[in-house]
Amino acid sequence: MTQINTSLPVAVSGATGAQGGAAARALLQLGRPVRALTRDPATPAAAELRALGAEVVRADFDDEASLTAALAGTGALFAMSTPFGSDLSAEIRQGTALLDAAVAVGVRHTVFTSAANADRSTGIPHFESKWRIERHLATLDVTWTVIGPGVFMENYANGWTMESLRDGVFALPMPSERPLPLIAARDIGAFAALALNCPAEFGGRRIDIASQWRTPEQIAAAIGAASGREIRHREVPLAVAESYSGDLAAMFRHFQETGLDVDIDGLRRDHPEVGWHTLEKWVTDRAWDL
Repeated sequence: MTQINTSLPVAVSGATGAQGGAAARALLQLGRPVRALTRDPATPAAAELRALGAEVVRADFDDEASLTAALAGTGALFAMSTPFGSDLSAEIRQGTALLDAAVAVGVRHTVFTSAANADRSTGIPHFESKWRIERHLATLDVTWTVIGPGVFMENYANGWTMESLRDGVFALPMPSERPLPLIAARDIGAFAALALNCPAEFGGRRIDIASQWRTPEQIAAAIGAASGREIRHREVPLAVAESYSGDLAAMFRHFQETGLDVDIDGLRRDHPEVGWHTLEKWVTDRAWDL
């Protein structure tokens, strides 16, 4: 197993977003120096990271020179690909460019966040694109770890969901009683930081992660309790999801017909230091303007 110099900065891609920001904060709390990669170092999110002690640098995944300069002198990398909704060919191109640039400058350990069960031929376009990047990572001369998060709790506080919540409805293309493996962005960041700190334990492993199983009915009830509003779940037909995005519809179809497989009990038993958030804890930590 490659020895990692923990005095070198950890480069964190997507550092001003939910996952990358959580990883950067978790690493800083562990005392690891962080170099936060972002397209725009002038944003408020970048300023927050700078105030916490991170070095913030500009990095453009479509600019090789920019990536090389941003990664030079770092010892490890938290890598993520472009968020859902982008051009998938661009996601693959940019993701592989980031990994290649890291190896070229001597990065020794890369933790890549993919999606739960992306390695199982799901047929979900934005899972398959991440699997392509995973396979590329495995060919490189670097110690690697892949983590596959389940369903983000943060999805339930975005604009589209908030609109329906204000009408007292939690709209989701899922049956009320079908459980989903949920995870908070903070737990993704904490697990990534753990893997980056322990390459001997996590190197060469692909680990799907989530913190809790919850049904849409339970999610609606938890948000209702935290917001002081009565919220009920309404199953949205897959045809409605299809009208927004074929990729989105494929994902929910897979969730309904096959489901995701995550060993949540094992994760909680083996890695309690992550501090896994329950949905009920996550909803009470947020302000719900409904």
